[in-house]
Amino acid sequence: MEEKELHVSGTLVWYYNICPREVWLISHQITPDQDDSNVSLGRFIQDYSYPRERKELSVGHSKMDVFKVDNGKLIIGEVKKTSKYRQSARMQLAFYLEELKQRGVDARGELRFPREKLREEVILDEDMEKELDRTRREILHILYLPQPPPPAKIKFCKKCAYAEFCWS
Repeated sequence: MEEKELHVSGTLVWYYNICPREVWLISHQITPDQDDSNVSLGRFIQDYSYPRERKELSVGHSKMDVFKVDNGKLIIGEVKKTSKYRQSARMQLAFYLEELKQRGVDARGELRFPREKLREEVILDEDMEKELDRTRREILHILYLPQPPPPAKIKFCKKCAYAEFCWS
């Protein structure tokens, strides 16, 4: 890998909590199948859900899906097509909240699952900060590996846009 500074992003936190191999692939610019129906559906849901709210707040190396200010408090939202990956989404949103906190911005988070009509509040607490620190260190370890971790069959492989890459 060429000498460059690698950064942990919210997207890598999301993928780490699903499949560490995806972290390596994404960080090495190996993109998933862009024609995969799940990728297209996810993009559509993100683009067309919550039309009255602002889209994509960029902070550091992260882009948050939606945001609004409610009674003077910043609320950032992460939009997902399904709650099946709830823990990954919680950690991703916690990462964003921590990035804002490090910049002196007090915010709260909201996971949104529009197809299920669900919302879930995410608050950055001390336990979550410790988990994020551990996750960040493990992601950096993966990023500097010379090769991706070997594929491991998990329940998410069936709908993964990297499935053909990993299992062909």
